[in-house]
Amino acid sequence: MNSVIRKRKKIRRRAWYLFLLVAILSAGSGFCYINSRLPDRLQVASVKDIEKITLPFSGIVQDEVVNVSAAGKSNIPADAVKIRCSLLGIVPLKTVEVEKQILPKVIPCGTTVGIFMRTEGILVVGTGIVEGMDGLEYEPALGIVQSGDYITALNGETVFTKKDMIDLVNKSGGQKVELTVRRNGEEILLAVTPVRTGKEEYKIGIWVRDDTQGIGTLTYVDEESNYGALGHGISDVDTGLLMNIQEGRLYHAEVQSVKKGEKGVPGELAGMIRYQDDQIIGDITSNTETGISGKLREMPDDLYSEEFMEVAYRQDVKEGPAVIRCEVDGQVKEYDIEIESINLSHREVNKSMVLCVTDPELLEKTGGIVQGMSGSPIIQEGKLVGAVTHVFIADPSRGYGIFAENMLED
Repeated sequence: MNSVIRKRKKIRRRAWYLFLLVAILSAGSGFCYINSRLPDRLQVASVKDIEKITLPFSGIVQDEVVNVSAAGKSNIPADAVKIRCSLLGIVPLKTVEVEKQILPKVIPCGTTVGIFMRTEGILVVGTGIVEGMDGLEYEPALGIVQSGDYITALNGETVFTKKDMIDLVNKSGGQKVELTVRRNGEEILLAVTPVRTGKEEYKIGIWVRDDTQGIGTLTYVDEESNYGALGHGISDVDTGLLMNIQEGRLYHAEVQSVKKGEKGVPGELAGMIRYQDDQIIGDITSNTETGISGKLREMPDDLYSEEFMEVAYRQDVKEGPAVIRCEVDGQVKEYDIEIESINLSHREVNKSMVLCVTDPELLEKTGGIVQGMSGSPIIQEGKLVGAVTHVFIADPSRGYGIFAENMLED
């Protein structure tokens, strides 16, 4: 009998420990989730606007506005403030920095554009096997170069294109060549011995890429002809890494057909781009995780009559109805969407909101969001609030968007 009682007590004790462990893990997980959804910093037009800010989980998270100018340090703006957040006023959370910043007025675009971008150096996609004149197989660059490396010079001579590198390798006569490589922001020197594959042909077994092209959507143009597009960076299709840009151009483009998106199969805009000098409308000077940017040489025809619009601060974006501007049938139109959720944090800047296409016309034409629509401006209550960035593969009517404020920051 005593053994049965002891056994029951042991089981109850274990159940209590398990319950306590689950409670601690749940509390920790909840704390981390709440903390991750709070922004690191916010921008406001005036410090007085801080009173209007509503942070996520306002019923649980308490905040206190602190003026930091009293520190008296010259590097702190006179009107700088911080918002100290805490859980139920007890457990400290994140401190949100608030900065006074006037956002420029812009024209929301929605115009489809052609993109051509040349990399800064030659991007290494991977290494490969080459067959020598002796019939044997070699992989001379294996373990020497890595995917994501950028080759900037060979034997001290700068290389800009794949052809530059091929010519210099052939000139080596099979002698060891020195590659100047940029890896993770650092420049290193690597040596590779070419393999003779033909009478006057040598190879070093590296798969490379020096440019990329495609179509996307112009998001905005400001009063000084600076533009932003795509809402996400251009990454290499094989390595998935953001491509370092040397130069790039925007071109006129025409949407010729639409592949409708379906569950599990993303749709796509198919367009025609004429890569000719007289078709250039702008230069690409930056490729970041928030999109591509630069300056327009000329305004697209469909934007001449458009008026400038205010840009919304991220904390002013609301869940609810909005519209997107995009070009799927030869002209820019506005289509209804619903902003379903908003994430003010900076962790995934181009996935700041979840949106759903509700417009019957657009759903009929495209199934929702398709490739090529990235950068389509999102407008709510007469302000530019963001841009479309990604589609949900499982549901093409839904996808992610980025805050316009994030695009302007870069």
